[in-house]
Amino acid sequence: MKILVPVKRVVDYNVKIRVDKDTNSVDLNNIKMSMNPFDEIAVEEAIRIKEKGQCDEIVVVSLGPEQSKETIRNALAMGADRGILIKTEHSPEPLIVAKALAKLVQQDNYDLIILGKQSIDDDCNQTGQMLSALLNCSVGTYASKIDFDNDSIIITREIDGGLQTLKLSKPSVVTADLRLNVPRYASLPNIMKAKQKTIDELDPQDLGIDMNPKLVIKKVEEPPKRIGGGKVESIEELIDKLKNEAGVI
Repeated sequence: MKILVPVKRVVDYNVKIRVDKDTNSVDLNNIKMSMNPFDEIAVEEAIRIKEKGQCDEIVVVSLGPEQSKETIRNALAMGADRGILIKTEHSPEPLIVAKALAKLVQQDNYDLIILGKQSIDDDCNQTGQMLSALLNCSVGTYASKIDFDNDSIIITREIDGGLQTLKLSKPSVVTADLRLNVPRYASLPNIMKAKQKTIDELDPQDLGIDMNPKLVIKKVEEPPKRIGGGKVESIEELIDKLKNEAGVI
């Protein structure tokens, strides 16, 4: 079985975001970048599947600039076998990413595609669903557990009423939830070995992908600062503030 794991290079989750008002975008100058946390969970799950002897090869792919190779190297250091960089200076939107991934799957016949349910920069939560539609294959979103039954993939996912179990046929797309696992830290020997692993570089034109964005970002702004609360002396005063100041009743 071959597993494809898409990963995205994003601003590290510990970094406070700054907005560049001149470009109407997030300021990325001198900012620490890292692998999208949900994608890191997807990489970890693929490695665990291989450690159980249920996978022959794990391929990690990323769409982005040259620096995205660092993100791929991190996944290789964790235990992935090889990487693919689809090089572009754009920040691809979900549909473009899904189309590029679909081309790769059709070329190499992957049995399972595991990716994070969303990226922490745009929070679109769309790529996995769009990819399954383009491939016309089964999909399991928000997976908190992945098992195998012969040629079927058993997905446990959290829903409002509890847990839901899905039985998927291969090939399948699975999006990883936060509770799927806890990613490992790459050891120093594995970091050194990752430098010897292959990262193939592709151009979007090689895949026949139009990188022109279909979405337009109208405005990027920081969230408003929260105003501190206050004490009231009586229920009547509370109702008055809710009605006349907050406007919620």
